[in-house]
Amino acid sequence: MFMGEFRHSIDSKGRLIMPAKFRENLGEQFVVTRGLDRCLFVYPRTEWSVLEEKIKTLPMTKKDVRAFVRTLFSGATECEVDKQGRINLPNNLLEYAKIEKDVVIIGVSTRVEIWSASEWESYSAEAADSFDEIAEQIVDLGI
Repeated sequence: MFMGEFRHSIDSKGRLIMPAKFRENLGEQFVVTRGLDRCLFVYPRTEWSVLEEKIKTLPMTKKDVRAFVRTLFSGATECEVDKQGRINLPNNLLEYAKIEKDVVIIGVSTRVEIWSASEWESYSAEAADSFDEIAEQIVDLGI
């Protein structure tokens, strides 16, 4: 399981230090792709395979499904961590997520998300304001 929030900077070559806490669970090779809310999703190979299987069950006759699948897979790239604990993110993904320098990396259960620090600040401030309402609407967490 991935959890926690880490702040790092991306270098001029598009390299980002992946938190040591996440590296072991991601494995030697993992997948980075466009995520929702203008962040990047990072999946261990096993979780990517689970997602692929779910996508195969979607009706490709629906325009929205085709658009989602194209966007998800066309942005996907295999990554691996170098000896310094860095991953190299391609420009198309950096542009999609509006990442320039400062980055927030968060654990979200079965995946990792990479955010532009400014986008994360905006998103988390907005989400914090409605956290209680959202929790009441979607599930009884028993908290």
